Parts: sequence; C-alpha cells; structure tokens
Amino acid sequence: MRLLGGVVAGLLLGLPVGVAAVAVHPWWWGVLLAVAASSAVLLALPRGAARIAYAAAWAIVIALAATPRPTGGYAVAGDVEGYLMISWAVLMIVVATATVARVTSQADKAHPGE
Repeated sequence: MRLLGGVVAGLLLGLPVGVAAVAVHPWWWGVLLAVAASSAVLLALPRGAARIAYAAAWAIVIALAATPRPTGGYAVAGDVEGYLMISWAVLMIVVATATVARVTSQADKAHPGE
C-alpha cells in the first residue's frame, strides 16, 4: 500500500509541475523557474517509487508537449529552451533511478563489509 501511495503522490505532483514548466519555459526566467522548481520537488521526495513516478510523469508531460500538435507547431519547440527542457527531463529520470535506496538482505546486515 505504501508503494502505491508513493506512485500516486509522484504522479499527482509530476503532472501539474510538468504542465507549469511547459507553460513558462519560453521565457528565460521561466526556464530557470521550471528547472529549479522541478529539481527541488524531485530532491524533496523520498527515494523510491514517489521520486521515480514524479520524474516519469514530468518527463511524459514534456514528451507530449514536444510532439507535433494537430494544428501544427509544438508546445516545446526545437530551440535552446525546448532542448533544455527535454534534456532536463532525461536528467531527472536518471537522477531518480540512480538515487533509489538499495535494499539490503538480512545476510548483508549480519555480515557488513564482506
């Protein structure tokens, strides 16, 4: 149940933060705000499912915004700001997966350092 709660919390945080990041990224201050706020939330979440779900939801929003719209154009364009947002989405996923806590078995706890 705790795992499910972490996933739901991460998704519920990642979706609106990702949408807000897409909304403000065209301006120079918006990119800084999007990167800072997204990173702060990522690091504030506990390691594990919540952090991975948040990064995945944020990256999905960026990926969907970078795909062509039916009317033409993109919400995340192929400019410096757009590429920074796409790169930051990949980096957030890497950080979230790299900081997952290692599960230790009872044997590892009984014989540390072996």
